[in-house]
Amino acid sequence: MAAVRHGEAQWVTRIRSALEEDRFILYVQPIRGLNGKRKGLQHYEVLIRMIDESGGLIPPGAFIPAAERYDLMPAIDRWVVSHLIDRIIENGCCVGEQRRMFVNLSGQSLCDEQTLQTILDKIRQYDLPDGLLCFEVTETAAISNLSSAKHFMQTLKRFGCEFALDDFGSGLSSFGYLKHMPVEYLKIDGSFVKDMIDDRIDESMVDAINRIGHIMGLETIAECVENEEILGRLVGMGVDYAQGYGIRHPFPLDDMLKESA
Repeated sequence: MAAVRHGEAQWVTRIRSALEEDRFILYVQPIRGLNGKRKGLQHYEVLIRMIDESGGLIPPGAFIPAAERYDLMPAIDRWVVSHLIDRIIENGCCVGEQRRMFVNLSGQSLCDEQTLQTILDKIRQYDLPDGLLCFEVTETAAISNLSSAKHFMQTLKRFGCEFALDDFGSGLSSFGYLKHMPVEYLKIDGSFVKDMIDDRIDESMVDAINRIGHIMGLETIAECVENEEILGRLVGMGVDYAQGYGIRHPFPLDDMLKESA
């Protein structure tokens, strides 16, 4: 444990340097509409990578745990939102088009007024269209900070933002809390989706979450869709969207912007 803490402490210096030197890069992963859902409307989840001192890419799993432990996630989230919006505006893409960008927010950011203000300032600065930004918050983070989360979400919803509850199904009180969360999307936890072909319990969980979501008027997104067999089963269940390597691997945001040019 001491070695882990020491390693994370070293990451703090690297993260702070990367923030100061803009050594992060944004990637995106498509979210495909199923059953004719929202034809013409393109959805992408925005992902982050760190660029190390020699120019190599560092996956988020290497630095996010340290950022969470040492309260650096709000700074990272602010970087993501600011740079995403700036890149979109610079390229003249997405604004006014049928496109929705899903942006992850940490539980720490849900309690951070500076992060909320940064997002509001960016929306006002560019007069962003309603629905361009959809923020993903994990079920665990939302429940742990329920009052702050609801304030954060309701404030941004007044400015045209939408919300998705990420990793749904992984918590202990999912359905009870869901009634009180102001969200438009449910992202079904990928741990159920990836094994649903071989595990009837996982398949039943995916089906149950999808049905409950629809009863509540929410759209459902299945994560970790890795092959056509899973995709076909999701279509049969009536799941609204699918995301995963079976759809497309993450790729640089700049490539998406070029494709849109």
